[in-house]
Amino acid sequence: MTFYAAYDNDPPGTTTIAFPNARHAHAGGTGTADDLITLASTPAAVAVGATIYYPPLRKYFVMEDLCETCVARWDSTRTPHIDLWVGAGTDARVLACEEALTPDGPVAVEVDPPRDRPVDTTPLYGDGRCITS
Repeated sequence: MTFYAAYDNDPPGTTTIAFPNARHAHAGGTGTADDLITLASTPAAVAVGATIYYPPLRKYFVMEDLCETCVARWDSTRTPHIDLWVGAGTDARVLACEEALTPDGPVAVEVDPPRDRPVDTTPLYGDGRCITS
């Protein structure tokens, strides 16, 4: 698992997603069961529209973007990889936030979770601040 933002999105500085849908035309979300946050992966490993819940952040996410690293990892090792949206930050400090949030190794996520999990709607990154600081 890794994290990404507008700063390192493709194209850089945008909130463009590979699979726009009725939920989101661009990357976003607050992390609730009704307003899931964008996640990127490869459709070969994670179906477009699949939802996950990540307990350490207490947030729901939805697969709606493509991640080149995720595709390469799946193609070479058949290991699923997800990249979670941090926000629309375009300043270099967002990279430090992404790194701070990225776990050292594999993590468990809940796929197709029930809607009653605890939620924290604090933005992962905003106004130059990371949720970890």
